[in-house]
Amino acid sequence: MDDTTLYSIGELSRRTGLSVRTIRFYSDSGVVAPTTRSPAGYRLYDLDALLRLELLRTLRELGMDLTTIQRVLDRELSVAEVAAAQADAIGVQIRVLQLRRSVLQAVARCGSGPEETKLMHRLTQLSGGERRRLIDDFVNETFRTTDADPAAAAMVRAATPDLPDDPSSEQVAAWVELVELVGDEDFRARMRRTAGCQAAGRTLGIENEAGEELMDFTRQKVSGAMGSGVDPLGDEGAALADDLVHRFAEALARTPDTEFRDWMAQQFEEAHDPRVDRYWRLVWIVNGWRVVPDLIPVYPWLVQTLRHRLRTEAERSGGAEHINPRV
Repeated sequence: MDDTTLYSIGELSRRTGLSVRTIRFYSDSGVVAPTTRSPAGYRLYDLDALLRLELLRTLRELGMDLTTIQRVLDRELSVAEVAAAQADAIGVQIRVLQLRRSVLQAVARCGSGPEETKLMHRLTQLSGGERRRLIDDFVNETFRTTDADPAAAAMVRAATPDLPDDPSSEQVAAWVELVELVGDEDFRARMRRTAGCQAAGRTLGIENEAGEELMDFTRQKVSGAMGSGVDPLGDEGAALADDLVHRFAEALARTPDTEFRDWMAQQFEEAHDPRVDRYWRLVWIVNGWRVVPDLIPVYPWLVQTLRHRLRTEAERSGGAEHINPRV
């Protein structure tokens, strides 16, 4: 093979692996024009045409269109420039496909119905700017009142949830739940009240009275139970609650009776609202942050088991009406 060799369409087909029909199409389109024709009128191609055809095939397999390839072959564009643009375009397509996959996985995992599926798809289609505006509106509406704590607003804004371009199914489900949560007026009031305490770093009265050692012990025991999947409404959860009630009663010189148990539940309820805690957990998931065990709220679990124990005792004695119904 040398610069003077001429090839028929059939020979080009054998060398490139392209069909005769495809080569004829490229030839008719002017992308790889014949070098000359034989005395009988058949198209003949030189080495340059063969090399152009091989490059054309490579670029087509990489997904480039004929118009762009023509400009590359005519040296109007470099292969590097086209490759960079093509890589960006493919990256966008991959992100779209990954997002679709995550939505479908979330739908399958959550058992979503038609309306939930449409909502999930619509919310994930929002641009990054639209998602940020949605959360900004939530923060502005929640903390615009005169009694709102600026530090709390700054804390919530600093942890703005930002759904990545290629979210997991868990992140998609968390994002949808977050959007529904921040649109609830009752939740905004809860967030305004609770976030103020969190931002100020205020400790509860019961924490100060019980002392650091007992509070550390409580967090360790409850977080351990949560990590082990202990049901706060089960017997093991009740046993842990009984132990803690007696320890706190001893530390505070109180009687570990029903009244004291109810008082304990009320005290710990002031620290965390379950829906606000759920908001922060969802933010962690959406942002892909590592869950730090020390930051996992333990009080909601403790309040739940305390309240369950109270209800159980009240039902046995027939006096449920005097128990604080908060959970």
